Amino acid sequence: MRNTRTENFQYELVTTDGDARAGTLATPHGVVRTPVFMPVGTQATVKAVTPRDLQELNAQVVLANTYHLYLRPGAELIERAGGLHDFMQWRGPILTDSGGFQVFSLAARRKITDDGVWFRSHIDGSEHLFTPESVMRTEEQLGADIVMAFDECAPYPAEKEYVRAAMERTHAWAERCRAAHRHTDQALFGIVQGGVWPDLRRESALHLVGLDFPGYAIGGLSVGEEKDVMQLALEATTACLPAGKPRYMMGVGAPEDLLNGIAAGVDMFDCVLPTRNARTGALLVPTGRLNIRNAAFRDDFRPVEEGCPCYTCTTFTRAYLHHLFRAEELLVYTLTTIHNLSFLIRLVEGAREAILRGTFDEYRKAFLERYRAPDAEARAANREARHRTMSVER
Repeated sequence: MRNTRTENFQYELVTTDGDARAGTLATPHGVVRTPVFMPVGTQATVKAVTPRDLQELNAQVVLANTYHLYLRPGAELIERAGGLHDFMQWRGPILTDSGGFQVFSLAARRKITDDGVWFRSHIDGSEHLFTPESVMRTEEQLGADIVMAFDECAPYPAEKEYVRAAMERTHAWAERCRAAHRHTDQALFGIVQGGVWPDLRRESALHLVGLDFPGYAIGGLSVGEEKDVMQLALEATTACLPAGKPRYMMGVGAPEDLLNGIAAGVDMFDCVLPTRNARTGALLVPTGRLNIRNAAFRDDFRPVEEGCPCYTCTTFTRAYLHHLFRAEELLVYTLTTIHNLSFLIRLVEGAREAILRGTFDEYRKAFLERYRAPDAEARAANREARHRTMSVER
């Protein structure tokens, strides 16, 4: 099928099942089998776990964040260390976000101009300027395999006129990023914006396709809108993207959203949900989520999930994890994070296998019939918590 190349970067669309896609993505640090869920390592670490843990979980790609690493420890230091792969000792592919999401979440701490964004550090209040050119330089210093263009992520809700202006600025910045990016061993993705309006999403996708990026990210979704609204905007976007290039939906990690995103033709996903929820005791299981801190698990000697092959489930019991939370032992963050990452990685691996067999729709329906997603009230609380932690994790 159709494919696209840059130096050391090639995407091949292996097969489709409806709009769902299975492919391979070759990078300088290994081949990625898509669709794929990518753990988030905001500050050059996936919280609470080691690179060895990630390798044992079959994680294929790890994310890091340009905004955070620019501020601390600095891109120059990481470049001197040999780049992110050497600095964090992760030998697989790495993707860096441009930092746009974090910069625009700072609200009162930033000022947007056509040239770029002035912002004050959430760490020490110092003033900085991000432009498309400076972001490209920083991402080149970090040395990831896949890098994002600098974009303006409009908030939700927002007036359509504001979202259009942010989208047009994103397009202008994408062109400047394309011109400034020099490292041919990195794949630069453009980011589609347009809020929840399908017509803006189509316009943005078509504009970026005209710039001929090696891949396309879908930004500005899962920022507070209802799921059906998100799905319509997503489907309007993927319908306009070329079949022979990878598609990355940014910041999405709820199990139902992953499967619905795959059904819409998305190849790559990332989210802090599994790691953040793990640190609160919310563990993913096929029927939904369980709060391991609840008293009901005090003498429950079953694994978190029967049949799960992860280290946590094959070694420890719910009662032990409950005890660790009650005793405030740090080990619990590692064990719960291992399980949650394992759950999502296996879910998406299973989706890929189903696409290859031509049974993805049955796979998705069977999972969703059993899985009970959090209700609207819980989702609202999660959104509020997510916005509170924007400047900490992507």
